[in-house]
Amino acid sequence: MAARIYRPSKTAMQSGKAACDSWLLEFEPEQPRKVEPLMGYTSSRDMKSQIRLTFATKEEAIAYAQKNRIDFTVQEPKETRRRVVSYSENFRFDRKQPWTH
Repeated sequence: MAARIYRPSKTAMQSGKAACDSWLLEFEPEQPRKVEPLMGYTSSRDMKSQIRLTFATKEEAIAYAQKNRIDFTVQEPKETRRRVVSYSENFRFDRKQPWTH
C-alpha cells in the first residue's frame, strides 16, 4: 500500500490558482486497469484508487502517512517562473522596441 503526496498544479482551463494551495495524498494503483470487453469501459477493482485526502500542508500529509503506516513518496511541486506583466508596460518610455499595433 503505497501513496503519493503532491501539490496539484494549475490546470490549463483556468487562470487562477484556487485549487493549488492544498496537498493531496493519493494511493498508487495496486492492480492495472482492465478494459471490459463488451462496452469498452476501463475499470479497476482497486477501491483505494478512489481515495484522495486533502491536507493544508505537506507536513500534515507526511504525519498522517507515518501515523497510519503508509509507505509514501513526496513529489515537490515545480515552481513556474513567470514574470507578471501589466498592460501599461507596453507603453513604457524605456522599451527596447517601440510599441505598434
